[in-house]
Amino acid sequence: MTEQSFADRISRWYEQNARDLPWRDPDVSPWAILVSEVMLQQTPVVRVLPAWEAWLARWPVPAALAAESPADAIRMWGRLGYPRRAVRLHECAVALVERHGGQVPDRLDQLLALPGVGTYTARAVAAFAFGQRHPVVDTNVRRVVARAVAGEPDAGPTTRPSDLVATEELLPVEPAAAALASAAFMELGAVVCTARSPRCAVCPVESVCAWRASGQEAPAGPTRRPQRYAGTDRQVRGLLLAVLREATGPVPRPRLDQVWPDDVQRSRALAGLVTDGLVEPAGEATYRLVGDAPAPVGQNLT
Repeated sequence: MTEQSFADRISRWYEQNARDLPWRDPDVSPWAILVSEVMLQQTPVVRVLPAWEAWLARWPVPAALAAESPADAIRMWGRLGYPRRAVRLHECAVALVERHGGQVPDRLDQLLALPGVGTYTARAVAAFAFGQRHPVVDTNVRRVVARAVAGEPDAGPTTRPSDLVATEELLPVEPAAAALASAAFMELGAVVCTARSPRCAVCPVESVCAWRASGQEAPAGPTRRPQRYAGTDRQVRGLLLAVLREATGPVPRPRLDQVWPDDVQRSRALAGLVTDGLVEPAGEATYRLVGDAPAPVGQNLT
């Protein structure tokens, strides 16, 4: 089967079976697509949906976010996880205003130059927002290509340059068709060609899948060991951020000390938040979200 027909089969399946997600609406803005791609990194769709809708309701254009503080972005991010993404989105919005008149650029090199926009996100925005021909490669896409083309049960834990090359070779030449195929590959890996329980019987390329023909089984265990959360610095960081998000001004260190009993771990987590640009000192033994407003006159910090 040719590369063209491979993409065609999956694209036709996608047009009939794709999930109805708001960032796939043809009228959605490039900014909204960029926000969705950042939020969807390591975060399930079901959690992203309400956060994305709330974010765009408050900041429908980059200039609206750029006009507010990083602390506002962190508060709005809530418990979506990996809150550095909120700061990066704020930095990105500022850069869009300063460099591109508040618009998301359509050139790949300019997208790659934006703060917090890496190889995957830049290509995803170029493809999904502007209909360009770029290989958009995430874990799901790598798994589809590894199985259907290379005959491997999985693609491994990280994206390699060869993954971009292999995926690009499968894309139709025409840009709009290639962009559609990129979305289709991703959707197939997310809902059919899953890591542990692939639904091969309903796969549009099951009859020509090299892995299916090999008779190999799906891996019994995860490609990467799931990260433990309970008792880790990530949990402590989350508890500290929760206090700072809910505060209306700087928070004294004794109040932060109440969130976790281990002094060494708590201090390490707080220092990490400062290093990552999420939290900043706000005077002697007080802290606040980065860029947050000072305490109102007369506020008691004890």
